[in-house]
Amino acid sequence: MSWDIVLFNSSQKITDLTDVNENQLIPTSFTHAFETHFKTIIKDGDHREIKGDDFAIDYFDDGLPSTNIMLSLYGESAIYPLIDLALKNNWQIFDTGLGDMIDLKDPSRNGHQNFQTYLNGILNKPSNSN
Repeated sequence: MSWDIVLFNSSQKITDLTDVNENQLIPTSFTHAFETHFKTIIKDGDHREIKGDDFAIDYFDDGLPSTNIMLSLYGESAIYPLIDLALKNNWQIFDTGLGDMIDLKDPSRNGHQNFQTYLNGILNKPSNSN
């Protein structure tokens, strides 16, 4: 099961997605940054898969700069190289499962374990059928 995040390049410190100022979003070639940072990227049309020792990261590349990109992460350690890359590039990361920005200086506050807790809560939630 994947864990989805969105990388943003913005001059604004994003704390809440409803307050994003689109004028402060910066178009970026995320794919170029990924290709420079990661050793193994498998390409199939516009689909890309970053392969690590114990993780994978999927995304799509249309070849154009964008202000954000959605990534599907597989494996707990997938977030750490992305945090490193985000810190180097002054990017921000939104965790779609938690509905919150990831604290890049204290990622343990967010991350895979909290995603698993959230997912288990959803999967074990009793149905409302009578």
